[in-house]
Amino acid sequence: MSTPNTTLDLSAPMRERKIAARIWSQAFASVEFKIGMIVFIALLLLAIFYPWLSGIDPLKMDIRGKLAPPVFMGEGWNWANPLGTDQLGRDMLSRSLVGLRYSLLIGVSTTILMVSVGALIGLFAGYFGGKIDTVLMRLTDAQLSIPMIILAITILGVSRPTIPSIIIVLGLAGWPVYSRIMRSTVMSERKKEFVRGAQVLGATDWRIMFTLIVPLVLPPIAFVAVLDIARMMIFESVLGFLGLGVQPPTPTFGNIIADGRKYLINAWWIASMPGIFLVLTLTSINLMGASLERARNAIYGGA
Repeated sequence: MSTPNTTLDLSAPMRERKIAARIWSQAFASVEFKIGMIVFIALLLLAIFYPWLSGIDPLKMDIRGKLAPPVFMGEGWNWANPLGTDQLGRDMLSRSLVGLRYSLLIGVSTTILMVSVGALIGLFAGYFGGKIDTVLMRLTDAQLSIPMIILAITILGVSRPTIPSIIIVLGLAGWPVYSRIMRSTVMSERKKEFVRGAQVLGATDWRIMFTLIVPLVLPPIAFVAVLDIARMMIFESVLGFLGLGVQPPTPTFGNIIADGRKYLINAWWIASMPGIFLVLTLTSINLMGASLERARNAIYGGA
């Protein structure tokens, strides 16, 4: 007497992984993605290693060397401070790169938190439906009704902002988008034959969700998350500019630009240099994200 086959059908998740690999491969083949990746990696390596290798303390003040212009302005050619100094004589290159380091840390960590919380809530709501779906989606709707920046300003304005608190506030303010994406995708996937077959074979709900469904829906969410890193970096800079980000003397894009706005006429580089690094970083991320999105649309459109 033959025994029934109780092996789960993993062909759909495996097929989705192959599609995700094709998307990465096609995106990587584009010149746009390569340019964005090269610029991003170069900025990341500079942010990590330059302050350490140069030996320049971004917090060290030198009043005698204050407001020194960048070397390309040809006024003294001070290679010790290639991008000039600020109103307290601190090196602008080191400060901008340390600011980039904190901005990337907050942007990436916030996005991971947003995806984790939103995807988990959307997974439960979409798979179980009923009262669980109703409660979780009403919670999502309530969160969506409050603009992220308003919620962040309100919470951080009554407490001392730190890196963990900024990550938590922005992450918990931005998860509803991922929750809705996850819910709608899961609701369509749970009706397919491979899920029904797994249920007939006696697979638990947890195994079906995390073995069969999650591998199908995570790649599209991951592509969206790449672009959200840039958005979170902008939010972090805005909060820093308003005085609600990482507090001085720690240099961040927002508080450097806020300090430099007072010197725009005679020392424009104080506010401009971190702005240039921010624009370069956001542009590189958006180039990679746009390439991934085009590759995804091309592959799914041709499927």
